[in-house]
Amino acid sequence: MRISELSKLTNVSIRSIRHYDNKGLLLAERLENDYRDFNESAVERVKAIQLYLKLGLTIEEIGTLFKSEVADPDEYEYCEEMMATYEEKLSTVNRQIEALHGLRRLLERQIVLTSKKKMT
Repeated sequence: MRISELSKLTNVSIRSIRHYDNKGLLLAERLENDYRDFNESAVERVKAIQLYLKLGLTIEEIGTLFKSEVADPDEYEYCEEMMATYEEKLSTVNRQIEALHGLRRLLERQIVLTSKKKMT
């Protein structure tokens, strides 16, 4: 299938699909006119890429998972590498949340201090 059809079937931009292809996450044959030709499995692969991106994984992390043949995040067998990736990402998210809570406290404090100065 052509890239435009894959884009329509997955609701993912052609630009993103080209990026995934260039990064080795998708495999496409090249036709004589140099157009990409994707097989039907590309639809599920793009959907998996999109889910992994929503989970906060990088293109490189997704590539590593695909190389270890872990493709569909909802249907894979238990995989230690996958679990380690999820746990590492969760740890990163928790650190970011803690940092944001600290930033919120600082901003709230600054707002209170600024409001008090305005009143005097």
